[in-house]
Amino acid sequence: MSPVRRCSRTACGRPAVATLTYVYADSTAVLGPLATYAEPHCYDLCAEHSERLTAPRGWEVVRLSDPSAPSRPSGDDLEALANAVREAARPQERGDGTRGGARTADPMEVARRGHLRVLRSPDS
Repeated sequence: MSPVRRCSRTACGRPAVATLTYVYADSTAVLGPLATYAEPHCYDLCAEHSERLTAPRGWEVVRLSDPSAPSRPSGDDLEALANAVREAARPQERGDGTRGGARTADPMEVARRGHLRVLRSPDS
């Protein structure tokens, strides 16, 4: 017997990454990280089948995240990044051209935010 558990779906031989459990009393399907042990009343699913999982009408699907899995960037992360880039791109008033008195700005640098720099186009 192979030590790798396979997807429970018929004709799917991919390795399992998640475990599906039905809670009939609550009309809920719970999809979580792969269980430590194979249980007879649970279903192991591959990545593709766990992503496409739907529940019957009136049922709720609860997806438990795997804390060890890499998280995907959310829409809020993308919006925060876009706002930071927009703010860095705004022209800022330069006093004497020095930052903290110790370092002069690069002549191609237009703005700075943290470790990000906005550079002037070579054409302008």
